Amino acid sequence: MPIIHLKKLEEIRQALNLKFFERENEVEGILVALLSRQHMLMIGPAGTAKSALSAELAKIVQGTEYFQWLLTRFSTPEELFGPLSLKDLEKGVYKRNTLTKLPEANLVFLDEIFKANSAILNSLLTLLNERLFYNDGKPVKVPLLSIIGASNEYPEEGEGLEALFDRFLLRFELDYIANEKNFVSMLKGTGQNQILPSMTMEELVQLQLITDTVTIPDEVYETLGEIRKELRDEGIRPSDRRFKQSLSVLQAKALINQRQVVKVYDLVILENALWETVDQREAVSAIIRKHSQDVVTQVLSSIKNEANDIFYAIQQDQSPEAGMEATKKIKALVADLKNLKRNNQNRKAEINVLLDKVTSMEREILDTILEPWHFDSQHEKWGTTSTFFKM
Repeated sequence: MPIIHLKKLEEIRQALNLKFFERENEVEGILVALLSRQHMLMIGPAGTAKSALSAELAKIVQGTEYFQWLLTRFSTPEELFGPLSLKDLEKGVYKRNTLTKLPEANLVFLDEIFKANSAILNSLLTLLNERLFYNDGKPVKVPLLSIIGASNEYPEEGEGLEALFDRFLLRFELDYIANEKNFVSMLKGTGQNQILPSMTMEELVQLQLITDTVTIPDEVYETLGEIRKELRDEGIRPSDRRFKQSLSVLQAKALINQRQVVKVYDLVILENALWETVDQREAVSAIIRKHSQDVVTQVLSSIKNEANDIFYAIQQDQSPEAGMEATKKIKALVADLKNLKRNNQNRKAEINVLLDKVTSMEREILDTILEPWHFDSQHEKWGTTSTFFKM
């Protein structure tokens, strides 16, 4: 496995999390969609960074052809698929010039996706599902990797958009920033001027191929069967196709977490995939979490989220006082992980992965972010280089 590509993947995730506050799930989701070649839908009010996140990802993946469009009920096929070629029309050939339009793109963002009218819908469905565009009646294979759809609201029943909604395997619901500190940081533009990491299209394709080779053990398949049975007992019946497509999502999630084997706890991402209607979301989430998260997994997830919060906070406030507070909190998390490992030797390898990451965060806070200040662990004091050596 090319470690350098996986390292880039983690750098990209961290950079996007620093730039977009309280969007960790969506950042992971959009990377998973890209690696698994699936489509993702974001539902939420205007001004929740739906288009910004997609556009930023397109900049990060260098060499990608990106297409973005806002749909209205008056949108025409020409806007998305290109105008008819007048030269060909004179010869009686009904052919579109698709240059710079959706059929030529690798990554697509369609805002207000449910405003798609019947003139656009059929071509869009074929593109989403089969990666084909019919031009002059002939199917043309398109280079599409993922379509990221966005809407301020869910489609209403009876609008004929059920098939379009079903084409989006991953669905995330967004809201405005909840945390006051994050809100203030957003107003200040914290993280907006950072130099973002980049990845070439060739590197992305390699990562997609590696994603396809990630192993799914029998335990995961069996748990999926249990989830399917319990969902059916609740009257929730995701299609066999949706379950099959979900496997690639699990493989991508494992790879993003630097693993070549899917774990049962990776199944939690399917709470964004296995529901059919909005009123099923909570029931689906509860069932999937019951089967995918034991106590150790929940503790690890909590520690991981807290460590990320501490690390992101210190990027915004690099004062010695903030550094001391951050270091104490990180040290406490390291202690919690070591204690967890002592009591769960059968999960040692899994716990060590997070322990290494949190320890690395601690070192980065001490050695890089807080220079030239140093923390004297023996006396639990902060000082400059000169005072540190006098202690």
